Amino acid sequence: MVKNGRFTLSEDEEQELGPEPIVPGVARALSPLVRRILGLNPSLRTSYGTNTYLVGIDEIVVIDPGPENSSHLDSVVGCEGDRIRWVTTTCSGPAHAGGVDAMIERTGAEWFDPKDGNTILGTEFRLTAHEMIGPTADHHTFLLEEERTLICGQLIAEEWAVPLVAGEADLLLTLESINKAAKMRLRRIAPAFGHVVEDPKEAIAATLERYSTTDELIVKALKGGASSSEEVAATQFSNVDDPAEVDLLISNIEVHLEKLASEKIVKQLKSGWKVR
Repeated sequence: MVKNGRFTLSEDEEQELGPEPIVPGVARALSPLVRRILGLNPSLRTSYGTNTYLVGIDEIVVIDPGPENSSHLDSVVGCEGDRIRWVTTTCSGPAHAGGVDAMIERTGAEWFDPKDGNTILGTEFRLTAHEMIGPTADHHTFLLEEERTLICGQLIAEEWAVPLVAGEADLLLTLESINKAAKMRLRRIAPAFGHVVEDPKEAIAATLERYSTTDELIVKALKGGASSSEEVAATQFSNVDDPAEVDLLISNIEVHLEKLASEKIVKQLKSGWKVR
């Protein structure tokens, strides 16, 4: 939950953090080749904050350096900054890419263009970029071949507090990207926000089911007389009462409505949204 602008944990959540607790400013080894440092930007949209990933040992690529925050950048550079050779991002949003220029200036690292199919051949690893748009128009993921780990940006997350589609997201394209990820024979998924996903198949299936359930709730609300995203939120998600959460939920519903309209399940009239 978010309290005073910061993401905090309930007592139950604190007891169920799992094998890789998320601590701001501390490099956490997730595998022999991957470390994570949590950014200092917790919010409803970013969960505990942006996960900055460092891939490699002798040569390191930094993925999503996060916002331009000096303390966070100090933590990343302090983690063997002289070995950082490349910097890249899963998308151009400030929560992911705000610190790119400062990171390059501090380390002399090279910008890696995450164009689909581009590959980094490090001393110990091969990292391949994959275009997986939908969450944003310029969204990419990175597959660490040796460990079959997908650094997935905003595509998939286990934390329900993180809305996977909102704002300018395109849900149809997001679903295509998720199905592409499902065919990659993954062992782990490392999201931009929240904990590492240890069971990719289960997480992907749960994400698809979540989207489908949300579609069903929206259609049910429209059949019941709702005609706007605000009315859908009020009728089907009445348990959400925090104003910031409601605003984010409404944005999420609007993305679903656009997808349902593309599928010709609903339509938008002057009087509002209706089921076809």
